[in-house]
Amino acid sequence: MGDQVRIFDTTLRDGEQSPGATLNVDEKLEIALQLERLGVDVIEAGFPITSDGDFKAVNLIASKVKNATVAGLARGVPADIDRCYEAVKGAQSPRIHVFISSSDIHLAHQMRKSRQEVLEMTRDMVGRAARLLSDVEFSPMDASRSDRDYLYEMLAIAIQAGATTLNIPDTVGYAWPDEYADLIRGIFENVPGIEKAVISVHCHDDLGLAVANSLAAVRAGARQIECTINGIGERAGNTSLEEVVMAIKTRPEVFGGLTTGIDTTQIYRTSRLVSARTGMVVQPNKAIVGANAFAHMSGIHQDGVLKERTTFEILDPKDVGLGDSAIVLGKLSGRHGFKQRLEELGYHLDPEDLNRAFLRFKMLADKKRDITDRDLEALVSDEMRVVEEAYRLEHVQVICGDHTVPNATVKMITPDGSVVIETATGTGPVDASYKAIDKVIGVPVHLSEYVVQAVTSGIDAQAEVTVRIQHEGRIYSGNAASTDVVVASARAYVNALNRLKAHHTDVGAEYARTQASV
Repeated sequence: MGDQVRIFDTTLRDGEQSPGATLNVDEKLEIALQLERLGVDVIEAGFPITSDGDFKAVNLIASKVKNATVAGLARGVPADIDRCYEAVKGAQSPRIHVFISSSDIHLAHQMRKSRQEVLEMTRDMVGRAARLLSDVEFSPMDASRSDRDYLYEMLAIAIQAGATTLNIPDTVGYAWPDEYADLIRGIFENVPGIEKAVISVHCHDDLGLAVANSLAAVRAGARQIECTINGIGERAGNTSLEEVVMAIKTRPEVFGGLTTGIDTTQIYRTSRLVSARTGMVVQPNKAIVGANAFAHMSGIHQDGVLKERTTFEILDPKDVGLGDSAIVLGKLSGRHGFKQRLEELGYHLDPEDLNRAFLRFKMLADKKRDITDRDLEALVSDEMRVVEEAYRLEHVQVICGDHTVPNATVKMITPDGSVVIETATGTGPVDASYKAIDKVIGVPVHLSEYVVQAVTSGIDAQAEVTVRIQHEGRIYSGNAASTDVVVASARAYVNALNRLKAHHTDVGAEYARTQASV
């Protein structure tokens, strides 16, 4: 079975199915290149048939990624498989991932086909993919709720048709660790030809068991885990990449010395990038990458850690790319030092982005004496947005107080280059700012979520604001950072509105994405 567990990352496919997490082509490429630096074995770059934009993203990632397999998802439909092949064929290591439902409840209510018809479909569609590529993955959707004997038969047919990886999805997060491990053992014992394929697992977190189920399956012999950064994904999310990787690394005796190819020092950087680009905030108590993951409040814990880190820390923060945040920059720092520190943090900016980021840094240094690594990450993430700025916020000013009606004035540049100034009142400074921005853009939206987080401690900390807006049933997210909460709030709102604008000018409507929670 081998001593390495393959990491199959589906952040760009299943992760993007999270409401409001839609990414554009440039953002997908940016994340894919970081996933390559992280060392994942397979990047599931998207679902090519769903839209021209998704096809373009998968195709571009396939042409740029050199050190990981690039996979595309396809239903068991000829057009899906052919489109997927066209998208990934330029990759150095391309894969087609075909899924077909296997549980009786799916066959009756979604597929509306008999068991025999679905077995024939499996043979034909996996065979079609195998004639195009030598690397074919097959997923019997809702495997954990499928009849065992029928599932074994379907998997045997897939192997005969040319599947080289068999993925066993817990599509609705129904399985229990012992039960799921027993399912994997049963597959090894009852599927003819199983030695020709790698067993993969894809678990959802509806009962909070995705990581536990995935690790139980690995102990039972699975050698590929399908996961996402920060555990994002359909409904309650997917298996968290950082959690399974660090569990295997931290407890080798439990996993028989198994390893992964992940460069764990890239975990935190990748987590921050995905959070910033999707607008999905990582909760403070999230394992491995949460703000509190290495924080100690109890006096007993603090005393222990100061004497010997391992008394209350089973992980070294340096192993996930955190380390000790060193204050190395200030208002007197130059461009070279700024650039060097960013590169040490994993940011490689082109000259234009570097110039803009350096100007923002100088402005921040005038307001904040000590610039930490977290400050730099927030600043650069805010500056490097790859959403086209159809509307640009030039200036925002508010007047407010406990005996004053909050009043906001915004100055914005519109897509045709016009300068527009609008004023509005509201229940507070942020509300007034948003109403003034609404007057400029004129698109009716509902603010469904507004989150403010301090980037670092201290009264001069930057505020990082994440917003989600809803328009015509679709959610768009925006994110921004500033030492001024109102400014950060306004920028985040405009960023979300620009995403909305970009979506409405995209070529090709998305469809079928929500059918693929595999």
